Amino acid sequence: MAAQSQVSSIRTAASVNTGANVVALAGVGLVGYGIMFLIRNFTGFIELGLTPAHVGGTPEQIQAFSLDLFEYISHLQVAVSAFIIALGVAVIALAWFGIRSGQRWALWTAFLTPVIGVAIALPLHFSYGIGTFGHLGLIYLDAVILLVGTVMSYNALKSS
Repeated sequence: MAAQSQVSSIRTAASVNTGANVVALAGVGLVGYGIMFLIRNFTGFIELGLTPAHVGGTPEQIQAFSLDLFEYISHLQVAVSAFIIALGVAVIALAWFGIRSGQRWALWTAFLTPVIGVAIALPLHFSYGIGTFGHLGLIYLDAVILLVGTVMSYNALKSS
């Protein structure tokens, strides 16, 4: 009987680890997206999946119209990329150190924090006509990865 319980504990721990690894992968996705966002600011200015038609002009046209506005937009894009990268690092840490050790609070924090960010940011993309798949596709993919990892971890933790 004790051997069966030990095997069950090992399987649960392996399932929790697998789920935590998938959640951590979503965190890596956020870090990668944030880095792409940062690089794009300095190499193309306009965000991934958007065109000059979406934002009302080319980077050069925006600069010519108002250098101050161009620099303000650039500073916002750098700040957003920093917060996306920081959020990714937090999700990775919560998965690696919290979820893997069976901490349910870490699971819900790692899941809800990015969900809150997306829930606040997403609606205006559609209101402003910039909710293109090319622009948001990677975030959708990351959200699916996060959801899968969360469900895997939750089910493993629930059975422990």
